[in-house]
Amino acid sequence: MQNARDALTPDALAMLQTIASAGSFAAAARALGMVPSALSYRVRQIEEALDVLLYDRSSRQARLTEAGAELLREGRRLLDDLDAVANRVKRVATGWEPQLTLAVDSIIAKPAVMELCAHFLALHPPTRIKLRDETLSGTLEALTSGQADLAIGVAEVHLQDGLEGKRLGDVSFVYAVAPHHPLAKEAEPLTDEVVRQHRAVAVADTITRGGGVSIGLLGGQDVFTVATMQAKLDAQLRGLGSGFVPEAMARGAIEAGLLVVKQMARPQRVVPVHYAWRRTNPQAQGRALQWWLAQLAQAPTRTALLERHQGV
Repeated sequence: MQNARDALTPDALAMLQTIASAGSFAAAARALGMVPSALSYRVRQIEEALDVLLYDRSSRQARLTEAGAELLREGRRLLDDLDAVANRVKRVATGWEPQLTLAVDSIIAKPAVMELCAHFLALHPPTRIKLRDETLSGTLEALTSGQADLAIGVAEVHLQDGLEGKRLGDVSFVYAVAPHHPLAKEAEPLTDEVVRQHRAVAVADTITRGGGVSIGLLGGQDVFTVATMQAKLDAQLRGLGSGFVPEAMARGAIEAGLLVVKQMARPQRVVPVHYAWRRTNPQAQGRALQWWLAQLAQAPTRTALLERHQGV
């Protein structure tokens, strides 16, 4: 006797779909070019392998049992999956990567990233997209360690590491506090001595090897550490601390009066950021990576990734 795996072949599942569509064994046999007895025999083989009855044979109609209806539903899904796999394999053979992983720094505007993903997926490519949220050194490490194919929002690119990189733009930071925070009423410009007396909000570096980096912190200052730049902004909105935030990310809160920008005695922070990928022969690049690099080569896209933090 066949086991269940041997019995549930794509041909067998397609046969059951034909019976359901035809409404009777006789009609299905005609559609399949079989004699009814041969069709009934094949159905019984499946029933024996599964040890269930798929059809109620008390009437002339091919009436499914509950078990038969479940097999029909799952069979239809499996056949669709097989078709999808076949199509994916065909398209991958044309140069599309099975998966493209993007390491996206937390200073990058997520609505702009999602809009790019929507445009890419609208192409119905065989490539699956995976996004990784990273911060500071962790964004580049995800690329150099092979965990990502493209890094967006890298502070510095070392081309000698086998990487290619291009300038994304500059991110301007402002020192911001909630209106009810003690520093909101301090005279400007704020000196390091004054700032050091108050808790700072810092974003944890997602690097897994080494100590990572900390930016804008003063020695001896109390620190509240969060996971992302958005979490840092949320903490500062609540008055849980102070610190530098990207002006574009905080712009809406500043204009609404939810954050107060304070002038500092130290110079304003402007950070150049890049995007990077592993160096390969251009002919060897997958089509998905080529698509993303083509988008990043456009000035409006680069601006949106740095500026458009609000919106759907």
